[in-house]
Amino acid sequence: MPVDIVIGAQWGDEGKGRITDLMAAKADVVARYSGGDNAGHTVTIGEAIFKLHLIPSGIIHPGVICLIGNGVVLNPQVLLREMDGLAARGVDVSPARLKISRSAHLITPAHIALDKADEALRGGDAIGTTQRGIGPAYRDKTGRVGLRASLLADPEALADAVHAHVVEKNRVLTQLYGQPALDAAQVAAGFAAYARRLAPHLTDGAQLLDEALRGGQKVLAEGAQGTLLDLDHGTYPFVTSSYPTAGGALVGLGIGPRVIGRIVGVAKAFTSRVGSGPFPSELAGEMALRLRGTGENPWDEYGTTTGRPRRVGWLDIVILRHALRVNSLTELALTKLDILSGLPEIPVCVAYELDGARVTYFPSDLAQLGRARPVYETLPGWEQDITGMRHKRALPANARRYIEFVADMTGTPVSMVSVGPDRQQVIIEA
Repeated sequence: MPVDIVIGAQWGDEGKGRITDLMAAKADVVARYSGGDNAGHTVTIGEAIFKLHLIPSGIIHPGVICLIGNGVVLNPQVLLREMDGLAARGVDVSPARLKISRSAHLITPAHIALDKADEALRGGDAIGTTQRGIGPAYRDKTGRVGLRASLLADPEALADAVHAHVVEKNRVLTQLYGQPALDAAQVAAGFAAYARRLAPHLTDGAQLLDEALRGGQKVLAEGAQGTLLDLDHGTYPFVTSSYPTAGGALVGLGIGPRVIGRIVGVAKAFTSRVGSGPFPSELAGEMALRLRGTGENPWDEYGTTTGRPRRVGWLDIVILRHALRVNSLTELALTKLDILSGLPEIPVCVAYELDGARVTYFPSDLAQLGRARPVYETLPGWEQDITGMRHKRALPANARRYIEFVADMTGTPVSMVSVGPDRQQVIIEA
């Protein structure tokens, strides 16, 4: 059986969690391959709302094995809090179901303190990180001084390693940033306690997946963030510190390209992003408030992790073409189509005007992207409430036209369309 990958095709927050949850119903293993608890996936089942930050969305399906892969940076305290919250709601998060790759890396309070200090020092040039220690943890990983999850197998060895780590980071915190030092002994003791709970969850992630595939099992790879936050292919430097693209799934799980099946790109029917950086189709004023929502509902445009209001704009086809190219997407899943109901007209960005020329490619140069102006094609809207519709043929003609326009402009089939936040509010094979 192949590995299917779920990819964010925009700046993250596209609704990957609910698409992963839907696809996980037919999977044996769901594996998270990148990022940390800076990501937030929301799964809505009736009145129950599950907000997940580290644990793969497949955990809601009984019997599905969930793996936190080697490409993830892991805050043990956050993971345990998430596990306890799920267990209190009757979800099985035992070592038989939830696995942690020994090659994943750990996030410490020192990483978080450095993240906050660095953003504060940048002032008006801040990147807009979630300040969860993600960047500093990945810096330690690439600098070959990181703390691997394998240390969780030995609480005493972990405590010693964490103590030395905090002592070293305190030098930077105090001498470079002028921040107070952390209590290294206290942090080390906390990690020893985390290890005693998490050690049974450790596994060789790549071996687990290889055995699953050789046994004919179905594996679903779940990403965090989106294509435009990729370290190489996103709007650098306003990006995350990992690789949320399809290539990142291979590296972040230890699998090869020959086992890949579907690569599903998830995109909102409009565009949103959190953080700084250029955003060609961004809206302001009443229309931005209309797309964003009030924040009273958990599916409004406010960050699952940070609670920050997201910047919003019209759908950008140029972005989707970029995501198609760097990920080799086999299909698109379009989310939040219901939010566009009631609009008389819906502009879609189909190209940019850049230095007097019309371009249909996504500029890799940030300065060029900042000068790019959207070129819109306006489609007719629809008045009907579509949240109760479950078949494409039931949708208003103009809603079907919108879906077909996206497919035609990207040259990619739209296989799923969400028309509401609930697990059941998805039109399959749209």
